[in-house]
Amino acid sequence: MFRQVAEDVYALSVEFRVGPMDLGGRMTAVRLPDGGLWLHSPVRFGPEARAAVDALGPVRFLVAPNLMHHLHVRDWAAAYPDAKVAAPAALQGKRPDLRIDVALGDAAEAGWAGVLDQVLVRGMPRVDEVLFFHRPSRTLFVTDLAFNVHRTGSWFTRVYLKLSGAWQRLAPSLLARSVVKDRQAVRASLARAQAWDVARVVVCHGDVVEQGAQEAVRNAFARF
Repeated sequence: MFRQVAEDVYALSVEFRVGPMDLGGRMTAVRLPDGGLWLHSPVRFGPEARAAVDALGPVRFLVAPNLMHHLHVRDWAAAYPDAKVAAPAALQGKRPDLRIDVALGDAAEAGWAGVLDQVLVRGMPRVDEVLFFHRPSRTLFVTDLAFNVHRTGSWFTRVYLKLSGAWQRLAPSLLARSVVKDRQAVRASLARAQAWDVARVVVCHGDVVEQGAQEAVRNAFARF
C-alpha cells in the first residue's frame, strides 16, 4: 500500500472527503536511522493500514502536523502505545482526550533531529502547521498550507481550487489564505522553510511534486 517516493520515505494515499470536497489524503512514513518509523498525518486506522506500516518497521512517532490533521491519531496511539505523539501545543486544548508527548515548534525532537528539520508557521493560529524537511532525501512535507490536486471526481472541488488558483499546481487554497492573522509572521516562517534545498514535495492532498520542487514551493509560499 505504501509507495516509496525517496530513500527512507514512503507515502500511503487514501480517499478523503469533507462534505462536497474530494481532496484525497496521504500519510507519510519516514524510516529513521534506528529503523523506527516517523508517521506524518496518520490516516484512518484499520487492519490494512496497520499491516502496511508494520511491514516497514516499528512505529516511534505519530505526528499531527497541524490543528486539523489529528482525527485518527488517537486510534494509532492506542495501537502503538510506545510511540510518542507529536502535535502543536494548542491541540491539547482542542483535543484534551489526546495524549501529546512532544509539543511541536521550531526545534526538532531529539529522536528525529538528525534527519528532519522543521518550522512552525506562525501567524495562522487556527492552523499552527509545522513544515518538515527530510534532509537526506531533500523532501518537504506540507499538510494544509498548499494542495497539489490534479484530478478529482468532484466538480465542487475542481471549481473551488480553480477559484483559489490552486488547481493542478502547488498552491494554497482560499481558506488557507483567509485564516492568516499576521502576514509578516507567516512570511518570516515561510522564509526559513524556503532556505531548504527542496527536491520534492509530499503534500497531504494531491500529487507529490517530483519536478521543479524548489520553484513550486517559492511560487506557492509567495501567495501568502
